[in-house]
Amino acid sequence: MIYMIEDEIRELLDKISGQMRRNYNQLLQDLNLHAGQDNLLCKLWANDGLTQVQLCEHLKCEPPTVTNMVKALEQKGIVYRQRDETDGRVSRVYLTPEGRDLEGPVNERWRKQQDKLLAGIVPEERLFLRRLMKQMEENLF
Repeated sequence: MIYMIEDEIRELLDKISGQMRRNYNQLLQDLNLHAGQDNLLCKLWANDGLTQVQLCEHLKCEPPTVTNMVKALEQKGIVYRQRDETDGRVSRVYLTPEGRDLEGPVNERWRKQQDKLLAGIVPEERLFLRRLMKQMEENLF
Protein backbone atom coordinates (compact mmCIF):
# COMPACT_ATOMS: atom_id res chain seq x y z
CA MET A 1 0.00 0.00 0.00
CA ILE A 2 1.31 3.45 -0.92
CA TYR A 3 1.20 5.97 1.91
CA MET A 4 0.08 9.33 0.54
CA ILE A 5 0.80 12.73 2.05
CA GLU A 6 -2.93 13.50 1.97
CA ASP A 7 -3.49 10.56 4.34
CA GLU A 8 -0.86 11.94 6.70
CA ILE A 9 -2.48 15.40 6.67
CA ARG A 10 -5.87 13.87 7.44
CA GLU A 11 -4.40 11.83 10.28
CA LEU A 12 -2.59 14.84 11.71
CA LEU A 13 -5.73 16.97 11.55
CA ASP A 14 -7.72 14.20 13.27
CA LYS A 15 -5.09 13.78 15.99
CA ILE A 16 -4.71 17.51 16.62
CA SER A 17 -8.45 18.12 16.62
CA GLY A 18 -9.15 15.26 19.01
CA GLN A 19 -6.38 16.17 21.42
CA MET A 20 -7.36 19.85 21.35
CA ARG A 21 -10.93 18.89 22.27
CA ARG A 22 -9.76 16.64 25.13
CA ASN A 23 -7.35 19.28 26.48
CA TYR A 24 -9.90 22.07 26.17
CA ASN A 25 -12.62 20.02 27.85
CA GLN A 26 -10.26 19.59 30.81
CA LEU A 27 -9.62 23.33 30.93
CA LEU A 28 -13.36 24.09 30.81
CA GLN A 29 -14.33 21.44 33.34
CA ASP A 30 -14.24 23.75 36.37
CA LEU A 31 -16.60 26.14 34.53
CA ASN A 32 -19.04 23.26 33.90
CA LEU A 33 -18.69 23.77 30.13
CA HIS A 34 -17.67 21.60 27.19
CA ALA A 35 -15.75 22.40 24.01
CA GLY A 36 -18.22 23.73 21.46
CA GLN A 37 -20.41 25.45 24.02
CA ASP A 38 -17.79 28.18 24.23
CA ASN A 39 -18.24 28.90 20.51
CA LEU A 40 -21.96 29.49 21.03
CA LEU A 41 -21.22 31.72 24.01
CA CYS A 42 -18.66 33.71 21.98
CA LYS A 43 -21.33 34.48 19.39
CA LEU A 44 -23.68 35.69 22.14
CA TRP A 45 -20.97 37.75 23.86
CA ALA A 46 -20.50 39.53 20.54
CA ASN A 47 -24.22 39.79 19.73
CA ASP A 48 -26.63 38.80 22.49
CA GLY A 49 -30.13 37.80 21.42
CA LEU A 50 -29.33 35.86 18.27
CA THR A 51 -31.95 33.45 16.98
CA GLN A 52 -31.20 29.75 16.96
CA VAL A 53 -31.15 29.88 13.15
CA GLN A 54 -28.52 32.64 13.28
CA LEU A 55 -26.48 30.59 15.74
CA CYS A 56 -26.62 27.63 13.33
CA GLU A 57 -25.36 29.83 10.52
CA HIS A 58 -22.53 31.31 12.61
CA LEU A 59 -21.48 27.95 14.03
CA LYS A 60 -21.92 26.09 10.73
CA CYS A 61 -23.88 23.28 12.35
CA GLU A 62 -27.30 21.67 12.20
CA PRO A 63 -30.33 22.97 14.16
CA PRO A 64 -30.52 19.95 16.52
CA THR A 65 -26.91 20.60 17.57
CA VAL A 66 -27.69 24.20 18.53
CA THR A 67 -30.95 23.18 20.21
CA ASN A 68 -29.12 20.66 22.39
CA MET A 69 -26.36 23.15 23.26
CA VAL A 70 -28.89 25.86 24.15
CA LYS A 71 -30.90 23.42 26.30
CA ALA A 72 -27.76 22.33 28.17
CA LEU A 73 -26.65 25.93 28.75
CA GLU A 74 -30.20 26.87 29.79
CA GLN A 75 -30.23 24.11 32.41
CA LYS A 76 -26.97 25.51 33.80
CA GLY A 77 -28.46 29.02 34.03
CA ILE A 78 -26.04 30.44 31.46
CA VAL A 79 -28.56 31.38 28.72
CA TYR A 80 -32.31 31.70 28.36
CA ARG A 81 -34.67 31.69 25.40
CA GLN A 82 -37.32 34.27 24.72
CA ARG A 83 -39.85 34.65 21.92
CA ASP A 84 -39.09 37.44 19.48
CA GLU A 85 -41.29 40.47 20.11
CA THR A 86 -42.13 40.98 16.43
CA ASP A 87 -42.27 37.34 15.28
CA GLY A 88 -43.61 34.90 17.84
CA ARG A 89 -42.39 31.94 15.79
CA VAL A 90 -38.78 32.95 16.42
CA SER A 91 -36.91 32.21 19.62
CA ARG A 92 -33.93 34.35 20.62
CA VAL A 93 -31.13 33.24 22.91
CA TYR A 94 -29.84 35.61 25.58
CA LEU A 95 -27.05 35.42 28.13
CA THR A 96 -27.87 35.48 31.82
CA PRO A 97 -25.60 37.53 34.11
CA GLU A 98 -23.82 34.23 34.90
CA GLY A 99 -23.30 33.68 31.17
CA ARG A 100 -21.84 37.16 30.72
CA ASP A 101 -19.49 36.57 33.65
CA LEU A 102 -18.00 33.53 31.90
CA GLU A 103 -16.45 35.57 29.08
CA GLY A 104 -13.19 36.35 30.88
CA PRO A 105 -12.61 32.86 32.31
CA VAL A 106 -13.42 31.16 28.98
CA ASN A 107 -11.14 33.50 27.03
CA GLU A 108 -8.35 32.88 29.57
CA ARG A 109 -8.66 29.12 29.09
CA TRP A 110 -8.72 29.46 25.31
CA ARG A 111 -5.53 31.55 25.42
CA LYS A 112 -3.92 28.83 27.52
CA GLN A 113 -5.01 26.20 24.96
CA GLN A 114 -3.78 28.31 22.05
CA ASP A 115 -0.44 29.05 23.72
CA LYS A 116 0.17 25.32 24.20
CA LEU A 117 -0.88 24.52 20.63
CA LEU A 118 1.29 27.21 19.03
CA ALA A 119 4.35 26.93 21.29
CA GLY A 120 7.54 27.03 19.22
CA ILE A 121 5.81 28.45 16.15
CA VAL A 122 7.05 31.94 15.27
CA PRO A 123 4.60 34.74 14.33
CA GLU A 124 5.33 34.51 10.59
CA GLU A 125 4.60 30.78 10.62
CA ARG A 126 1.41 31.40 12.60
CA LEU A 127 0.21 33.85 9.95
CA PHE A 128 1.01 31.34 7.21
CA LEU A 129 -0.75 28.55 9.11
CA ARG A 130 -3.79 30.77 9.60
CA ARG A 131 -3.89 31.57 5.89
CA LEU A 132 -3.72 27.86 5.00
CA MET A 133 -6.43 26.98 7.49
CA LYS A 134 -8.69 29.78 6.21
CA GLN A 135 -8.25 28.38 2.70
CA MET A 136 -9.17 24.89 3.93
CA GLU A 137 -12.25 26.32 5.64
CA GLU A 138 -13.30 28.08 2.43
CA ASN A 139 -12.78 24.86 0.49
CA LEU A 140 -15.14 23.00 2.82
CA PHE A 141 -17.81 25.63 3.35
